[in-house]
Amino acid sequence: MTSDAALRSDIEEELEFEPSLDATGIGVAVKDGVATLTGHVASYAQKVAAEQVVSRVKGIRAVAEEIKVRLPLHVKHDDDEIAQRAANVLAWTLHVPADTVHVKVEQGWVTLTGDVDWRYQKQSAELAIRRLGGVIGVSNPIKIRPHATSRDVQGHISEAFRRNADLESAGITVSVEGGRITLSGRVKTLQERRTAEDAAWGISSVTEVIDNLVVA
Repeated sequence: MTSDAALRSDIEEELEFEPSLDATGIGVAVKDGVATLTGHVASYAQKVAAEQVVSRVKGIRAVAEEIKVRLPLHVKHDDDEIAQRAANVLAWTLHVPADTVHVKVEQGWVTLTGDVDWRYQKQSAELAIRRLGGVIGVSNPIKIRPHATSRDVQGHISEAFRRNADLESAGITVSVEGGRITLSGRVKTLQERRTAEDAAWGISSVTEVIDNLVVA
């Protein structure tokens, strides 16, 4: 098992070599395989990138992300300006159906609401907002409309797990209630945990995924 000190060193190297990220203001601590990120970055996109970088480090069991966004003075914008730009970029985003997502901005924090048919549409809406200047955070409670039975979902997810080369599903238990999937059991890596969750979300009729998997 890799020591916490070695994991911390690996994380710091990954952060340093990530081209989309200025990691000079980020602090890293690791305890029992759980990484905690603190400090500050200059944009919300960098905050997201930092967590993604750490998640791919082998041996990390979980990530606690406590990074703050400190916007440079020249990229600060009024909330009404951010809201208008957010509405425009959503209208231009191919995978977001017109008039399905609504935007609210409060002190630079963007909240997205509405109803869509697929998870990728919900994700596309958030991705479109992340890189806007002046944004310090995004909340995404967009709902996914249910349109299948529990039996349909169970069968589809079993096939999805079987097809996925990056996933050893023997240790994963799946329970289905309507469009809600609960994953429990053990996986070997944090990446495998994320792969299982992504596979579950890949089912068209899934409205919620509860991830109770443990990395061990």
